[in-house]
Amino acid sequence: MPRPVESAQYRAARYTQRLAEAGIVASVGSRGDSYDNALAEAFNSLFKAELIRNKGPWRSIDNLKIAVAAYIDWFNYRHLHGEIGMIPPVEVEQS
Repeated sequence: MPRPVESAQYRAARYTQRLAEAGIVASVGSRGDSYDNALAEAFNSLFKAELIRNKGPWRSIDNLKIAVAAYIDWFNYRHLHGEIGMIPPVEVEQS
């Protein structure tokens, strides 16, 4: 009987598809983490600096979940990125 897939082994199909479309090698590190992928590592660093360190401490896990959802919404729909022409990522995705 095959072993069940562990959460650390899971990679979203959409994530893999977008990497391939952008010509980025889908690289994963030990036990399925994304830390050896420069793009993912850069986002992880931004996320930690802009949200976790600057907006914490969190009163509960629910408060953190709401803050993470709001950050991702802001990052994708309103944050202007210099590397893609000072537009939000959603505009690149829609083109």
